[in-house]
Amino acid sequence: MGHLIPPSIMPFVLPVLYAVVIVAVLPLLAGYIVLMERKVMADMQARLGPMRVGPHGLLQPIADAVKLLLKEDIIPDKADRLMFWFAPLVSVTMALLAYSALAIGPAFQIADLNIGLLFILAISSLGIYGIVLGGWASNSHYSLLGALRSAAQLVSYETAAGLGLISVLLLAGSLSMKDIVQAQLDQGVWFGFSVPFGFFIYLVGSIAETNRAPFDLPEAESELVAGYMTEYSGFRWSLYFLAEYANMIIVAGIATTLFLGGWLRPGARYHEHIPGTGIEWLDALPALLTLGVALYSLKLAPTQPVKIQKIVMVLVAVLCLGVACVLAGALFAPPAVMQGIHGAFWFMAKVFAYIYAFLWIRFTFPRYRFDQLMRLGWRFLIPLALVNVIGVGVAIVLRQQFAWGPIVSLIPTTLATLGVAMLLAKDDAPVAEAQTAAGE
Repeated sequence: MGHLIPPSIMPFVLPVLYAVVIVAVLPLLAGYIVLMERKVMADMQARLGPMRVGPHGLLQPIADAVKLLLKEDIIPDKADRLMFWFAPLVSVTMALLAYSALAIGPAFQIADLNIGLLFILAISSLGIYGIVLGGWASNSHYSLLGALRSAAQLVSYETAAGLGLISVLLLAGSLSMKDIVQAQLDQGVWFGFSVPFGFFIYLVGSIAETNRAPFDLPEAESELVAGYMTEYSGFRWSLYFLAEYANMIIVAGIATTLFLGGWLRPGARYHEHIPGTGIEWLDALPALLTLGVALYSLKLAPTQPVKIQKIVMVLVAVLCLGVACVLAGALFAPPAVMQGIHGAFWFMAKVFAYIYAFLWIRFTFPRYRFDQLMRLGWRFLIPLALVNVIGVGVAIVLRQQFAWGPIVSLIPTTLATLGVAMLLAKDDAPVAEAQTAAGE
């Protein structure tokens, strides 16, 4: 490849290929996250979910995409046609652009910026302009109210989520995504265990930022029809959903990088080798996990009630077996190749675990009222985030002045933050009860 491409443009080839892969794969990935969401919801409600299109409903995302492409594109008579057309593009473009600084493994990154986290947060937050413009351009009261709700919600919870991330930046001392992962390797602990309150605050804030239940008030169909998307149809409507699920992956990627060790495997500093080989025990774990899924799928295949479902389970087993072979073959490849493949495996596994937590929360907790949503953000999360940042700063000073270990210095400050959280919850309880009684 190096002989065919001039050296002057060679450094730009891989970033362009990575960008093409993201743009090509992300819509398909978002479609299957929707299918996974519907299947998880069905499982929690003791039903099957989509089963009609394709074996076990696996082609449902393709059918949905074709349906949206063929649906009539309706624009209200008195809408601002230019802004109505442009608004969904703003949301989806900002969501895709944010991927450029996200490190999916030690090698898969479009741009390694020294302010990578700041770039991702700044670009992804611009997506609110697409929501506000869409609500305003629709010339509908419901759409405008949904857009204004979304703007208020984003400002409230982005503040809390940003303060939750500052605690990690204090420990890592860098805004570079790769440097943050390296700091967790050097300190021997994922920052989600070092600053659990920062992780909790970011988790809640990220759910609200992406308008997910129980914080999906901008799309509350019981009050605002469909919120800011009420007047949209067809493919333009689907762009908003693509932006929402792309943002879900973005916030999951940020949480994975900052709190869950990024592409690092569990026990990254443990280097016990398999006797007689240069392969570490934990490096064999990805291949063993996927092999276990393949064997489990084969075990389930005979128990399926329909022939096509049995075939699907066998195909899933074959696919997992192929992935297991790739992961096992990477153990004998050069270290850079092995780290890239296994790093991407661990990163994606953590991202999907985080997204599953999103789904679990959606189907478990009831929707908040809008006053409850604002009160949770301003009266609880933001004060708690400020106390957490101060506590991490105190822990760093204790570590520097008294040579305490990182975990030892964080224990008293975490307990102090827990005490403040309990105090805030106790003080807010009478106000919440009074507002609930007044609402009833």
